Amino acid sequence: MRTHPTLGRTLALGATVLLAATACGGSSDDTDAAAPSSDAGAKTVNVYGADGNMNNGLGEDFSEPGVLAGMRGTVLLTDLAQDFRDRLLAEDPTLVNFNTAGETYDAVVITALAAQLAGSNQATTFAPYVNGVTFGGEKCTDFAACSAVIASGGNPDYDGIMGELAFTEPGEPSVASFAIESFTEDNQIDEDAREFVEAGDIANAATDEGPAPAAPGTTGAPLVIGSLTPLTGNLSYQGPQQIAALTLAVTDVNAAGGVLGGDVQLVTGDSGDASTDTATQTADRLLQSGANAIVGASSSGVSLTVIDAITQAGVLMISPANTSDVLTDYADNGLYFRTVPPDTLQARALADLIGGDGNNTVGILALNDPYGTGLAENTAADLVADGLAEDSIVTLVYDPQAANYDSEVSQMVDLNPDAILVIGFEETSRIIEGLNAQGIGPQR
Repeated sequence: MRTHPTLGRTLALGATVLLAATACGGSSDDTDAAAPSSDAGAKTVNVYGADGNMNNGLGEDFSEPGVLAGMRGTVLLTDLAQDFRDRLLAEDPTLVNFNTAGETYDAVVITALAAQLAGSNQATTFAPYVNGVTFGGEKCTDFAACSAVIASGGNPDYDGIMGELAFTEPGEPSVASFAIESFTEDNQIDEDAREFVEAGDIANAATDEGPAPAAPGTTGAPLVIGSLTPLTGNLSYQGPQQIAALTLAVTDVNAAGGVLGGDVQLVTGDSGDASTDTATQTADRLLQSGANAIVGASSSGVSLTVIDAITQAGVLMISPANTSDVLTDYADNGLYFRTVPPDTLQARALADLIGGDGNNTVGILALNDPYGTGLAENTAADLVADGLAEDSIVTLVYDPQAANYDSEVSQMVDLNPDAILVIGFEETSRIIEGLNAQGIGPQR
């Protein structure tokens, strides 16, 4: 993780404030937070979010109209084809959110293609083929077409649901699509106002397409894919669409002949969140069941709790949602990949959005985990690189399990910035309540 000198000091300050608030019990009758500053409401503060909170789940926490009306932010999202959405809905008609579905589908297809190229279901054998599946060969857009390329002795360049991926050497996309999201008066994402932007550079893609492929038509033991899917916890809103995408992808792979002459087997499991040991228990079960690859987890913090156990067991791990840049250079035995880019790319999109709106002072509230602190650090560094003064950015790191966020809100009131960026998950609703109560939130 990069460390910017000034930002490092602000993060340390945030941690100190957090400890002080905890030591005081974080009482809701804190006099500092009870009354708005005399400056509160003197100007409209622009409030921003990121992919952890810019979703309809946040809006469901509020019944009063307009509470989120002024909030904008970035979400890692591709303009998904309606056909793909319809096919997901056929798997689960109750779906209302499609975030991370394309990334999940592509993770399965990439894994299956790598195993077929290697002629083996053993991750230590097929992992070196993963990057090469995403660039350099013959273009193909689904498993059936890519499998035909392999059968003819060629190397596929899979441009799937998420489009061009072109993995870098560490096994992550060199380019990505982000949506600029905003909320309507009824506190739901305004899909009509959605804008798409791209970040990254395909020139950063790896150049090694991997070892020579196995002979076309090679057969072998079945490929078993497990999943660490957030069925519970603070990212559970991603669970239903990920399960639908996993099921759809495996169905498509098997309909096209499967891998190594047989059907791919799918074993799903819950990842929970970083406040539980659900992921550890699920990972143990998946390893015992003979999984060759595991799709997940969504949370970077959760993945960091199980990555050692999974990769040291010789099993591939490919996440559809991890964005912490800590994972880019993690010692993973060459067995960790992801179909989403690191936070360095989302930070670029966020900095462009915040800077483009003309904000000169920025307060950042970031949850204390690899995703929160990493995205905060990279966004602040990009804002400084774009010309914002270093001392015009204040970052506070908070405990997502805190009883309240009065102290952090009070500090934002005192700062009275042009913009506030909240990087968090489900606890964001309580932070927004506090900001709105002090007249510096997104309520319009």
